[in-house]
Amino acid sequence: MKPRIIAFYLPQFHTIPENDKWWGKGFTEWVNVRKAKPLYSEHQQPKVPLNSNYYDLTNPETLRWQAGLANKYGVYGMCMYHYWFCGKMLLQKPAELLLANVDIPMRFCFSWANEPWARTWDGKNHEILMPQSYGMEQDWKQHFDYLLPFFKDERYIKVDGCPMFLIYKPQSIPCAKQMMDCWNELAAGNGFNGMHFVETLRGKQTDKRNLPFKARVEFEPIRTNMQQPAAILNYKRIRRRVVKLFNAVFNTSHMLNKPFRFDDVAHRSLQLQSPVGTYGGAFVGWDNTARRGLASTIVEPPAKQQFETYLRAKVKQTTCTYKTNYVFINAWNEWAEGATLEPDETHGYGYLEAIYNVVNEYK
Repeated sequence: MKPRIIAFYLPQFHTIPENDKWWGKGFTEWVNVRKAKPLYSEHQQPKVPLNSNYYDLTNPETLRWQAGLANKYGVYGMCMYHYWFCGKMLLQKPAELLLANVDIPMRFCFSWANEPWARTWDGKNHEILMPQSYGMEQDWKQHFDYLLPFFKDERYIKVDGCPMFLIYKPQSIPCAKQMMDCWNELAAGNGFNGMHFVETLRGKQTDKRNLPFKARVEFEPIRTNMQQPAAILNYKRIRRRVVKLFNAVFNTSHMLNKPFRFDDVAHRSLQLQSPVGTYGGAFVGWDNTARRGLASTIVEPPAKQQFETYLRAKVKQTTCTYKTNYVFINAWNEWAEGATLEPDETHGYGYLEAIYNVVNEYK
């Protein structure tokens, strides 16, 4: 099977009134990206887009440029994060702009990032900025009706006549089965063969309820890092507390977590095999220093050949072992989390070229 590469896509590169209120006038993800500081020798911070392309996602030419890159280098489509809070939406403008510009050749689907928004970037996890709730059937229908024009778009990714829709944290939805059954009925009533719901695998815990998911997807490197032995995870928690206390007492600036080598995490991700029918997950480094500072988690960015070797193995595992051909990469443009396929000043187009090489090995 020829692999279909889908990249997770962050829409937070435009201003919204809520972010102006919470983080300051004119806030976008670029604010965090620009202010990042290196924490050790050879630390690649701040991340700088190639030619300082700090784009605005309310400009349709940005979406057109991204679609052109994706198509040129073999990225099948984007999985755009979707933020819905029982009728309240955030960061919906780029998707609506894509829907309005039918000539932009970008395949896409949605991942419902169904988490509350909190001040996690500065450590105040208890301070909720936007709570999450799920409502009942009337609310579910309102949500579906908003998404229906996207589902009907020819560019929206479908499997066997069903719109693909990822759910990030199904465990958080009390009435998940009832909601999903409702959506399946609504989809059938609108000419589809139901919904293609996809469960996001983020760690050891999976939803034990009999939910009508058609597939699951590995979310890397979170899935791999959360499945380390309990003794290692507990040691790291204790170490973080000790270093944080040391910094506070002695006014020092030591990192709370040691950086991971890319090859080590990539190797572990390939060892953690998933059941048949799972969509593979890959990643292109990880570094959320721009958001978390000394508390960041870092997987050092790979060289082009490192990423290509890993991606080739993940594609083979997905097509041969999982018997599927979708591979989701984290991410297209997570600049503040150090996971970007978009060209930057350090790696250029290297990661996109790696995708092109791997995909074109399959005819």
